[in-house]
Amino acid sequence: MRLGWFLLFFCPLLLLPVTVSEEQRVPGDKLLVVTVATKETDGFRRFLRSAEHFNYTVKVLGQGETWRGGDYMSAPGGGQKVRLLKAALGEMKDEDKVILFIDSYDVVFASGPKELLKKFQQAKHKVVFSSESLIWPDRHLEDKHPHVREGNRFLGSGGFIGYLPNIKELVSDWTGEDSDSDQLFFTKIYIDPAKKKSINITLDSKCRLFQNLHGALDEVVLKFEDGRVRARNVLYDTLPVIVHGNGPTKLQINYLGNYIPNSWTFETGCTVCHDDLHPLTALKESEYPLVAIGIFIQQPTPFVSVFFERLLKMQYPKNRLKLFIFSQEPHHERHVTSFLRDHGSLYRDVRVLGPEEEMDGAASRNLGFDMCRKDEDCDYFFSLDIEVVLKNDNVLKILIEQNLPIVAPMITRVGRLWSNFWGALSADGYYARSEDYVDLVQGRREGVWNVPYVTNVYLVKASLLRTELTDYELFNSHILDPDMAFCHNVRIKGIFMYVTNMHTFGRILSTDNYQTSHLHNDLWQIFENPQDWEDRYIHENYSLIMKTNLMETPCPDVYWFPVFSDIACNHLVEEMENFGQWSGGANTDTRIQGGYENVPTIDIHMNQINFDKEWRKFLLEYIAPITEKMFPGYYTQAQFDLAFVVRYKPDEQPSLRPHHDASTFTINLALNQMGVDFQGGGCRFLRYNCSVQAPRKGWALMHPGRLTHYHEGLPTTGGVRYIAVSFVDP
Repeated sequence: MRLGWFLLFFCPLLLLPVTVSEEQRVPGDKLLVVTVATKETDGFRRFLRSAEHFNYTVKVLGQGETWRGGDYMSAPGGGQKVRLLKAALGEMKDEDKVILFIDSYDVVFASGPKELLKKFQQAKHKVVFSSESLIWPDRHLEDKHPHVREGNRFLGSGGFIGYLPNIKELVSDWTGEDSDSDQLFFTKIYIDPAKKKSINITLDSKCRLFQNLHGALDEVVLKFEDGRVRARNVLYDTLPVIVHGNGPTKLQINYLGNYIPNSWTFETGCTVCHDDLHPLTALKESEYPLVAIGIFIQQPTPFVSVFFERLLKMQYPKNRLKLFIFSQEPHHERHVTSFLRDHGSLYRDVRVLGPEEEMDGAASRNLGFDMCRKDEDCDYFFSLDIEVVLKNDNVLKILIEQNLPIVAPMITRVGRLWSNFWGALSADGYYARSEDYVDLVQGRREGVWNVPYVTNVYLVKASLLRTELTDYELFNSHILDPDMAFCHNVRIKGIFMYVTNMHTFGRILSTDNYQTSHLHNDLWQIFENPQDWEDRYIHENYSLIMKTNLMETPCPDVYWFPVFSDIACNHLVEEMENFGQWSGGANTDTRIQGGYENVPTIDIHMNQINFDKEWRKFLLEYIAPITEKMFPGYYTQAQFDLAFVVRYKPDEQPSLRPHHDASTFTINLALNQMGVDFQGGGCRFLRYNCSVQAPRKGWALMHPGRLTHYHEGLPTTGGVRYIAVSFVDP
């Protein structure tokens, strides 16, 4: 009776040792992370940051040694790691120590020591290796691998964890060369039943501790939850502690490393973007890094003069800038010459290579890099293509302060998902869209992102050119474009390229359909580059018309407002004078339907210079909204029978007799300045006995055409007056 009572009460206590109690758990200070890194790479620095984030203790082996362990993309190797590990273990005496031996250049920690040790103990073996679904390097050994109930069957040597005595036994028989395969060495131990049992080895088959990406890319997704980011294996529904971009998966680990461990979350945004900055605020301008700016002009490009205007406005001391300008486009020689004539002396040094050099794009970029590489004063090379529109005057300061090997400011093409970076590569090395690409381009995720390709505009550390990127022909390839060849050569060196979208930097111009047959070809860019056209040609106060009602009414139902910039006025006048085929001011006019003009002017029609489509676009975008505001209920499609530039001269045609316009409404746009370019002029509305006698350059008069607004052109008494007139119907 008493025995039964005793068993009933106390037998449940016998079950407690089956689970790992708090006392039996391996304390965190018993864990030592051991890795081999013969040189400090971008990947190694990323590994250390993730280790520091979770407070891992890391011992680095092989620093300063020459790497003789082979290349992950070619023949098997890695024996040097085993040699270094064996030597280091020989100096360790604490048999309770747990050793995590892991690669570092392509590894990030996703969680901390507590979770790692817990999962290790739950494996109930003394040594746990990472697992793979692919066998390497000897496929003939496949049949000798133990079968597993579920999960990966093959051993991966890039990561394993175990107690010190067992790890010592694991590597005790190593006598191989540095170039021998560490994976093959460990595999042969694992498939030897006696050694496997003696050392007590198992595989992390379901990727609870280690996630090798090679052969498993479709299984791994990012998991965002409660302000944390993890890699989740959806096949086994596990959250690996360590993520390893083994084999040809370096780009994938770079992508995951943009988020893990908590580098970017939806709750915090970017948590590492302000780490390791190189602030310039404490420096005198004379102490700023010296930057060589390489400007590359390789095809006819719109708004080149604007490019140089923005370059001049860049907020960086010009005596700390050297210019290297390469132009293989004769059309833009006048732009380069004009800029250097007026402003070249401001810069520390200028070198120009023109079309006569007969140098291609790759050769010019190689030369630009090499000039900086050989110049001991050069700290950075800023590569800048002529089609880049940099709206942020502080771009150079921002990029330098990021203190990164290669960093690009994100620029996009207006209205499109095109940008100057790729988020991923296809199997053959061309563009592929990453899962986060659209969010990055549209600014829904802001940060500094490790990417496989940048182009058009980026900053390179000169120290990198003198150490890792010493090959002169970085941009040369028989199969790749120069920018792709450069990025390929950077990637194979293990150098990280970044793009930042933490600021608004600018955009990229479209060079499609850019014609060079006109005097001012940029005028024709309203379709291809509408934002740049607006910036150049629309009056700076135009937007105030709707916001603050910047509109004058000098006469009844006559509206006066700013629309054209000074440059737009000048360019349109110069374009017409360059065309030169002014009408004679006679009533007979073969350019119009019917051939008879009731009130003739000396003019050139927009269609004569093939500007009619662009002019209608201008009317639709910038005049129609005002028309609809001023004449409620009236909506125009901006169709016109006549749109032309009129010239008034005292000795030619100084004025225009009273008349009605053959239009629903008329736009009369002043193209030059009274008192400066001409005297007199203006418009009088007879019915209201009201005149506009001092038309402002770039301002438009809008008034009804038929019936009510009978008007005349007042005499021009000196100089030459130009106006752009449009007779607009629905």
